[in-house]
Amino acid sequence: MLTILLVGLLVFVLLALTVAPLEALGWWSKRGAEEAAQTVQQILVDDDGDDTPEPFDHYIVYLSGIGAIDGHSIPPEELPLVEALEALPNTAVIRDVFPYSVTNKGLTGQRALSWLWSRIEKARLKKPEALAGMLVNARNAMQLFVSADRRYGPAYNLGTAREVVEALRRKGYQLDGGKPVTLIGWSGGAQISIGAAWYLGMGKIPVRVVSIGGMMSDDPGLERVDHLWHLRGTKDVFEKLGGVMFAGRWPRAAFSPWTDALKEGRIDIIDLGPMHHNGKAHYYDPNVIGPDGRSYLQVTIDAVVAVLTDRPVDTIPG
Repeated sequence: MLTILLVGLLVFVLLALTVAPLEALGWWSKRGAEEAAQTVQQILVDDDGDDTPEPFDHYIVYLSGIGAIDGHSIPPEELPLVEALEALPNTAVIRDVFPYSVTNKGLTGQRALSWLWSRIEKARLKKPEALAGMLVNARNAMQLFVSADRRYGPAYNLGTAREVVEALRRKGYQLDGGKPVTLIGWSGGAQISIGAAWYLGMGKIPVRVVSIGGMMSDDPGLERVDHLWHLRGTKDVFEKLGGVMFAGRWPRAAFSPWTDALKEGRIDIIDLGPMHHNGKAHYYDPNVIGPDGRSYLQVTIDAVVAVLTDRPVDTIPG
């Protein structure tokens, strides 16, 4: 039985790798080029014709990790961080962009396999550590690699940028107003954040990125990010893979966007403490308490709020 399950999982992963770019390429071939041109024109416009005062001074777009199934159901463990962000003064928090679909379409939405993902989600809710949860993670992780791929990434990241622009506009954001936009990406959401930043940073949108345990490449989007704060756990194996798998992040990689951003002081790498990526003692774990009396969840919340409010980050002592 175990052998059958492992073989089935391997087949699923191989199929996911094969079809991962197809959604982005299908969108591009049908209407992506037209929508892309409209998005770029919006971003580059000198005057969007809207003189209504903006209701917020700062806009945050939260992009969830690879465990997300759509843009309207943030996993419960992440909600305390989102709620803390929503409590910041004069700040709009956008939480309905699904980063693992170029068209912002959830896995249980209008898809050919939506019935299958609905069943998988029900099974995952009953037992989060079961195989069902791994299938969601594997599928979304493939989209992370599409975003990082130099061949398919431009189309995928443009689609994500389009969804972010539409979400910002719904919140009253003016593309020529110069108000800062911070993309907060947890896990795979960090790579997709910097991918989208290539397009968002083309005009007058000051783009910043906060990575929480992000697995990121040396994406060209880093060239248009005002600043990247990379919050990581010292025991996070998944985060470390990004520095190994993407050659542009190797220490001796010359002239890569990652290396250039580091040299220019636009990347801060902050070790929060001995956090894992998932399982026990992860970034959103409310039950593991550090030496200073804070839960790992609270440490993460405090760190994100600190970088957004220009204060020092309190990491786990020792």
